[in-house]
Amino acid sequence: MNELKQLLQDGADQMGLLLSDQQSDQLLDYLMLIFKWNKTYNLSAIRDLESGVKKHLLDSLSILPYIGNEPLLDVGAGAGLPGIVLAIVRPELSVSVLDSVGKKCRFMQFAKTQLKLDNLTVVNQRVEDFQATKCFVQITSRAFAEVDKTLKLTQHLLCDNGRYLLMKGDHFSQEAIKGVRMISHQINVPYVSEDRFLLEIQMG
Repeated sequence: MNELKQLLQDGADQMGLLLSDQQSDQLLDYLMLIFKWNKTYNLSAIRDLESGVKKHLLDSLSILPYIGNEPLLDVGAGAGLPGIVLAIVRPELSVSVLDSVGKKCRFMQFAKTQLKLDNLTVVNQRVEDFQATKCFVQITSRAFAEVDKTLKLTQHLLCDNGRYLLMKGDHFSQEAIKGVRMISHQINVPYVSEDRFLLEIQMG
């Protein structure tokens, strides 16, 4: 466990992020929960903890510098990536994680309870059916859908001045939409060879 913690903290350090011991322990506890439930629920294709630190935790942490203070919605959150990771390291941030698959939401609810994440809300609904009491200023997704589909399905949830922060691989340029201004940020995720990008789309 100490080696995993060192890997996590070194990776965060390379991205200019400082994790406290408590945050590192919480993140690793969360990763252990994913792997424990994975045997039954098939939450992730990643099967070893070291890869989990790199491709789940560090990958999710990589967008932290772009996250504001306003309520955030993670669409198609799956096991809670990046939403639960953001909720752990930003306890003052209101984070909602949404997924249509019941078993994934049961896992996220369990993780919320185990990790005592009072700032996390788990929503088990199809995104197009979800009617939030308040709009979200920030909407993120990691592996949900193509850009045009994401915008179409979530536009009723975004505040007028809201923005999207969509995590993408290097094929994102094929998803450009006419009339929609997308700013792409290349993200360096330590120990991950694949190109990672964050698409920032400001609406309104």
